[in-house]
Amino acid sequence: MVIAGGGYVGLSLALALADAVPGVRVSVVDLRPPAESAGDPRASAIAAAARRMLETLGVWAALAPHAQPIVDMVVTDSRLDDVVRPVFLTFDGRTEAGEPFAHMVPNGRMVAAIAERAVARGVTVLAPDRVVDFQVESEGVTVSLGSGAQLRTRLLVAADGVRSRLRAFAGIRTSTWSYGQSGIVTTIAHERPHDGRAEEHFLPSGPFATLPLTGNRSSLVWTERTDVADRLVRGDDLVFEVELVRRLGHHLGAVRVEGPRTAYPLGLTLARDFVKPRFALVGDAAHGIHPIAGQGLNLGFRDVAALAEVLAETLRIGGDPGALDTLETYERWRRFDTFQMAAVTDVLNRLFSNDLAPVRIARDVGLGLVDRLPRLKRYFIGEAAGSGRGLPRLLTGAPI
Repeated sequence: MVIAGGGYVGLSLALALADAVPGVRVSVVDLRPPAESAGDPRASAIAAAARRMLETLGVWAALAPHAQPIVDMVVTDSRLDDVVRPVFLTFDGRTEAGEPFAHMVPNGRMVAAIAERAVARGVTVLAPDRVVDFQVESEGVTVSLGSGAQLRTRLLVAADGVRSRLRAFAGIRTSTWSYGQSGIVTTIAHERPHDGRAEEHFLPSGPFATLPLTGNRSSLVWTERTDVADRLVRGDDLVFEVELVRRLGHHLGAVRVEGPRTAYPLGLTLARDFVKPRFALVGDAAHGIHPIAGQGLNLGFRDVAALAEVLAETLRIGGDPGALDTLETYERWRRFDTFQMAAVTDVLNRLFSNDLAPVRIARDVGLGLVDRLPRLKRYFIGEAAGSGRGLPRLLTGAPI
């Protein structure tokens, strides 16, 4: 099999297949060698289910020293200039099993650890290179690389991101719209400890989230209108820090920006099909959602766990991993969950990214009611942790 895209999704899929089916030949093609990704300063929230998968695949031990558990979470809703920022909703960050519902993990270290483990299990990483074309035939796919090499494979998997070129080559259409927002991402260092607390402040321009990292550091995901975000990212350091403190407050003491700041345009992209004969989409190539619930990365890991299980079971009985009926099993497994999460994040963003008084009152009442219903709060924590029925085995901590 050939996987186009050497990020966390592509590499973890390759590792899961190599781990489950001894002798399977998997190649990952990417423009950047994994060593270059090690310097990525961003961080992501790894849900409990995804952590179980990484543990089962032998990756978590390398990540654990750099992972910060989220032990609780607070949600506020206010205007930027409000003197008081009332807390409407609090969550204990542990699941019913007593484990943290999520850990914050540096992206660079995660990709490097998955790549190291995948190569040790026999995965071939072709980088720097890229898939420039492919031809689907009845018995396989001929994949042409930018280096001039050609690969013959039974299945091509596109894990090449939300603007997937291979998705377009395969003729798969998408439903896409822009929110007119960008997410500013950076790391901040602060004087006082965060105590493992994640904070999400709903402001009229969009959510402003601080997520705890190891040490006195936090990952910042700051949503603004795209024009404002671009000015802040490209502008003066002092102006950026002043605007940051206006939103963050002073409870963490003195704050400084640590590392680069980047703005990413936010939108919703859903592929109308996840599969074609001998071709499958995973991760952001299949679905790009708003980061308001922090579930984009975890949706990608769910794709990995589902597709790896379907392919492993097919290979074990001598079936064809590229056959359309095989791949449609994966599509059926993932489609509803993906569309449900896309709808939830879309509604949440539209509900909270505005300053209409009737909407503000309704949502604050709703947050207050949820805060007083322990069973409902436990349900939301369970959803954020990735629990539920019908999960692929890797997400429960069981090998395929």
